[in-house]
Amino acid sequence: MHQIPGLYITSSTDKGRGVFTSIDISEGDVIEVCPVIITPKSELPIIHKTILHDYYFLWGEKMEDCAIALGFGSLYNHEIHPNANFILDLENETIDIVAIKNITAGEEITLNYNGEPGDETILWF
Repeated sequence: MHQIPGLYITSSTDKGRGVFTSIDISEGDVIEVCPVIITPKSELPIIHKTILHDYYFLWGEKMEDCAIALGFGSLYNHEIHPNANFILDLENETIDIVAIKNITAGEEITLNYNGEPGDETILWF
């Protein structure tokens, strides 16, 4: 697992916990490389009955499986216009979090859960 120094978890306004940075991060910086635990689509109904329902990523060539990101990976909050993006690395079984804007110390790091910054598709929750 790779993680830049200065990441921390704290309360986020109206979102529960979130991932923040205590240092400035530049656009293009890799914030975190999160190993994943992959669960096959046959077990997805079980995930939906647990607290993990709100923390998994769709995974695989057909996006039918799911993955729980380790590290801080499953704790980044959603924003339509986020300051970071996630890249699913199927070969290395990681989710890479990359800054798509400059992020200042003290700022929350956010992702668009739909996969593309600006995607306004309604979420499941």
